[in-house]
Amino acid sequence: MTAFELVDLCLHTEDLGRLEVPLWGDNDGVGAEPLDLPEGTVISVGLTFRLGRDIEGLTFEETRVRDGTVLSTARTVLGGFRTGGPYEVRLPAERLPLGRAHCGVYVVTSRFTDGDGRELLTLRHRMRLVPQPAPHPARRPA
Repeated sequence: MTAFELVDLCLHTEDLGRLEVPLWGDNDGVGAEPLDLPEGTVISVGLTFRLGRDIEGLTFEETRVRDGTVLSTARTVLGGFRTGGPYEVRLPAERLPLGRAHCGVYVVTSRFTDGDGRELLTLRHRMRLVPQPAPHPARRPA
């Protein structure tokens, strides 16, 4: 077993439930379809992993890029973990951007490092922000 093994990376949403994230590693992502998410969706990243050694200061970093421009980087220190697992961690919820200007395909790079800054794993996935469906027109009482 390697020092760090990712078992699962998923997104939890209020409206869509639990969504599997199609990941790719060092290749160019051919065949990895973007995950479609409506603008403004509230998501929480779910991580499941195993460890081949004790790791202090395990950190998860996520960078979002659209059209070649880095839009955001979020770093979360997960803490110290002993050899074994699987461990399950759910990150705090966040709302995806609202508005048609934010719609499009984002490349998301997820990186895990230890407390000394050594990279343990880097993976990528794509998500496509799509316009929310139009609300139903209000109905007048009869």
